[in-house]
Amino acid sequence: MAFAAGELSACTTAVISGKYTKDGRPLLWKHRDTWAVNNKVMQFDDGKYPYTGLVNSKDSLGKSVWIGYNSTGFAIMNSASYNLNNDTIEQSGLEGRIIKKALQTCATIDDFEKMLKKLKQPTRLEANFGVIDGKGGAAYFELGNFKIVKIDANDPAVAPNGYVIRTNYSFTGEAGKGGGYIRYVTANTVFDEAVKSNSLSAKTIIQKGSRNLTHALTGDNLWDYENLREGEDKMVFFMDYIPRRSSASSCIVEGIQPDEDPNLTTMWTVLGWPLASVTIPVFINEKAEIPEVLTYNEDMKDAPLCSFALSLKDECYSYKWGTNKKYYLNVNRLLNADGTGIIQQNTDLDNALFDQSYEMLEKWRDEGRSEQELSEFYISVDKQVKEHYSETFGMSIK
Repeated sequence: MAFAAGELSACTTAVISGKYTKDGRPLLWKHRDTWAVNNKVMQFDDGKYPYTGLVNSKDSLGKSVWIGYNSTGFAIMNSASYNLNNDTIEQSGLEGRIIKKALQTCATIDDFEKMLKKLKQPTRLEANFGVIDGKGGAAYFELGNFKIVKIDANDPAVAPNGYVIRTNYSFTGEAGKGGGYIRYVTANTVFDEAVKSNSLSAKTIIQKGSRNLTHALTGDNLWDYENLREGEDKMVFFMDYIPRRSSASSCIVEGIQPDEDPNLTTMWTVLGWPLASVTIPVFINEKAEIPEVLTYNEDMKDAPLCSFALSLKDECYSYKWGTNKKYYLNVNRLLNADGTGIIQQNTDLDNALFDQSYEMLEKWRDEGRSEQELSEFYISVDKQVKEHYSETFGMSIK
């Protein structure tokens, strides 16, 4: 039996209508969990539209993309579902190929729906595909072997607060089957609070969702251990939080308002284990430039930022004995009373990168995007990230 790429996936995802976000722009969120924890970002020009996306580091040709967007403002991602197909048909695991094809050819949600309807049945797929487009569209498609169901985030009857969350089950599938029910409740709490305070944005979702340390079922909040001094190791059982040992990245595509330039579409990218990484915006551009820390480094066999974050993750999973070691996290390495936890030490840089990015985007929305300013910004981002991880954690690019 061939193992599907999504078999071990435990992603947490959301589609958000621009009607309910802080600035009126739609959002597409994928907190990716996978066995393929080494990720990079690539830009492509092999289809009808240029596009950029998240790719496994070992995928040198970029045959599969796991979240991305193209030059029209169309964006797409997926989460594996485990309750749609009530049969024994072997799954293909080719969701990443579907995403790539959609980015190459689709400009609207309608285009993508037509593409799905042309798939041969059984599709050998079981997934929730989230999409937004440059016209304000925002929807999920729950796709099984013989059925396609569209869930429109702009429909108040379906999404009264303008967002739809999916983990690893589908609402049109068999109730109680699949996975991610606890993560769903955690994410829903974050989104509900953000809508009520008019603060639903990429920054809020990443900092309060992707790095969330609360457990919706047990009520545990790992920030309760912030009072412990550095070195007072505290091992906790770490399962069914939004961030997990298998979390490989967290990306949000921030779309545009219908009258805006699609070049302003932004992919906010947290590469590597989200609890030890920072957020970098990515834009499609003529030179196909991407920050060095997000691109594949031959010597490191990974993108540098991903490598840094994975190394820090290993420090958090310091218990090395037995087959269940993967479930125990030393939360003291993430946060402590001395402020030397990984999350605490990364917060200032994460906030600074958001602030710099938002300032640049506001200027571009008024004056148009500058390719020269983008190149200079990427140079600055690389410099800040390299200096931070070197000075704070003693890490450098090989």
